[in-house]
Amino acid sequence: MSTITQTILPISSRQNPFTAHHHLLLTALNSATTLTHLKQIHAQILKTTDNSTTLFLKLFQSSTSLSSSSLDYALSVFNQTPNLESRLCNGVLRDLSKSNEPYKTLWVYDKMRRREDIGVDRYSFSPILKASARTCAVKEGMEIHGVASKLGFDLDPYVQTGLVGMYVAFGCVLEARLLFDKMLHKDIVTWNVMIDGYCQSGLYEDVLLLFEEMQSSGVELDKMLLCTILSACSRSGNLSSGKAIHDYISQKNIVMDSHLLHSLIVMYSNCGSMDLAQYLYSKMTPKNRIASTAMIRGYSKLGKLEAARSIFNEMVEKDLVCWSVMISGYAESDWPMEALKLFNDMQLSGLRPDQITMLSVISACAQLGALDKARWVHLFIDKNGFGDVLSISNALIDMYAKCGSLENASGVFNKIPQWKKNVISWTSMISGNAMHGDANTALGLFDQMKADGIEPNGVTFVNVLYACSHAGFVEKGRQIFASMTNEYNIVPNKEHYGCMVDLLGRANLLREALDLIESMPFTPNVVVWGSLLSACRVHGEVELGELAAKRLLELDPEHDGAHVLLSNIYAKAKRWKDVGAVRNDMKNKGIAKEKGCSRIEVNGEIHEFLMLDKTHKLADEIYDKLDEVVSKLKLVGYAPNISSVLVNLDDEEKKEVILWHSEKLALCYGLMNMEKDFCIRIVKNLRVCEDCHNFIKLVSKVFLREIIVRDRTRFHHYKDGICSCKDYW
Repeated sequence: MSTITQTILPISSRQNPFTAHHHLLLTALNSATTLTHLKQIHAQILKTTDNSTTLFLKLFQSSTSLSSSSLDYALSVFNQTPNLESRLCNGVLRDLSKSNEPYKTLWVYDKMRRREDIGVDRYSFSPILKASARTCAVKEGMEIHGVASKLGFDLDPYVQTGLVGMYVAFGCVLEARLLFDKMLHKDIVTWNVMIDGYCQSGLYEDVLLLFEEMQSSGVELDKMLLCTILSACSRSGNLSSGKAIHDYISQKNIVMDSHLLHSLIVMYSNCGSMDLAQYLYSKMTPKNRIASTAMIRGYSKLGKLEAARSIFNEMVEKDLVCWSVMISGYAESDWPMEALKLFNDMQLSGLRPDQITMLSVISACAQLGALDKARWVHLFIDKNGFGDVLSISNALIDMYAKCGSLENASGVFNKIPQWKKNVISWTSMISGNAMHGDANTALGLFDQMKADGIEPNGVTFVNVLYACSHAGFVEKGRQIFASMTNEYNIVPNKEHYGCMVDLLGRANLLREALDLIESMPFTPNVVVWGSLLSACRVHGEVELGELAAKRLLELDPEHDGAHVLLSNIYAKAKRWKDVGAVRNDMKNKGIAKEKGCSRIEVNGEIHEFLMLDKTHKLADEIYDKLDEVVSKLKLVGYAPNISSVLVNLDDEEKKEVILWHSEKLALCYGLMNMEKDFCIRIVKNLRVCEDCHNFIKLVSKVFLREIIVRDRTRFHHYKDGICSCKDYW
């Protein structure tokens, strides 16, 4: 006996045989799990005189829920079945529009339109429009809109809502809004669709305007819509509107469920209002993972890494997103070592990183400047299948350049297929050469990029002008700056003007730099005045330096760099009374000078040094090594350059202070622990001073060592007593 016969027999003698058979066929369709089983049931249906709509509808529903092959079978049955009713067809359309192959909805619709025995009604359009939206079938969707209008269904609120949703899915928000405005009856679903469309398109201000209009219409907001509007406030950073929504929730006594609560927490966190976010978060029980991640992100953005880490540590279940947010928080807050430690912990937890995680890890390595760790990360990337991702490759170029290896950066750049390189790839390579002082190669890459048909953007020009500035290519810089508007229609921004001021200032063309600032089409910012102030310090220009400092401090009264540079200018001119006045002003305002810090990687371990640092476990040996190095350098003419000590001390005290700079301590540690064949690489957070620059040049000659120092603005490659910057930095 066949499987289907076993399923539908025996029939109770007390039941109507026809009704019982119909019932058993429906039961069999409900329990069918294979295509073979469906075909057997279909055969039984065809053998009976019960070709009811109910059975065929159930057959189609069962077919669409199994697999793509069963779906094809159902469609073939549909194509051969006579006397189909609209109700049956609408059921098929509805099921297909929800399936994994929604485009087949349009195939059925086309068949319905071609057959005279079937007509479309108002219920047909919702699944058809939904399928058009899911498949981005713009042409077909517009044709369906035309059919709906021709048949008079375009005035039906149900169809109108489907049309608005379809155009929103196509990204045609303007067309959706035109339809929306014509609607006479808008229910909560319609408002939801339109507001969500604006939100998905990034038009957050329109979301808030439509929200105001909705309130005027008298429609009561549901929780889903409130969450969408809060999302718009969150993404646009609109704290005032977010607070207004919170007030609305309180005034209407809307019950705060977990979705609404975490939407408020996310909004407040993204808007930087962590006190309110923390208040709501403390009331959440149990803690929502999305809300916890938002809190971590919010605290990280404000640089409150300890608070962020505390929440992270309390999370019972951590997904990839929260790990990535915490790693990114460390990377973006200049805590690169913590970022890498946390990345190792994430691996131990068993989670596999994604591209976003890896970009944060690469950024941390770039900040750290540790080449060994950079190479390890690169190996990890290749091993885990991220090597062909262009954004990853571009980040690796930047990482290697910032870790002092242009060779490795070029290796990654050259490995990217020529057709695949984008403006970021070229700009990263140009930037790498510029920061290493190789302006000629940077400019050569710029020309090659243009020859390959890649148009430079504003960031490219910043790096090319930077290269000209650090090489003293004044005329070339002027030409490139002019070409921005003349050839590429790029309007220079404050960063480009800052580069030009820096270029002219370094070349001691200070008055021309001031003229350029005064001709700017917008108000100069801190960076522009800072560039001029820095140039005045280098060239000892007191009067102009005072002007630049005054303008800078008008914009940012607590700018530590402006106070320090002005103090340095006075100190260089031996105006100690003025130095004291500046430093007293800093003290009264609570402004602290950033401390110099140098890092060196030895055998895969990072060592940090501050000025006069005694915290290292080998501090005594390091200072002994420093004495030994100084003694050998004095034999070849070294004398501490006390002009670099910008405090009023006697000469002997200055000589001691100048020898305790952090990069000298890091260098001595490297000399103690690294073989001669290894390049010593040091990363410093501030600009290297004149004495340290000369000191390291002599060390490279006397001790026959290659030394690379990355300071705040560029790289210095020391070898045989010569620096790559040619003493122009």
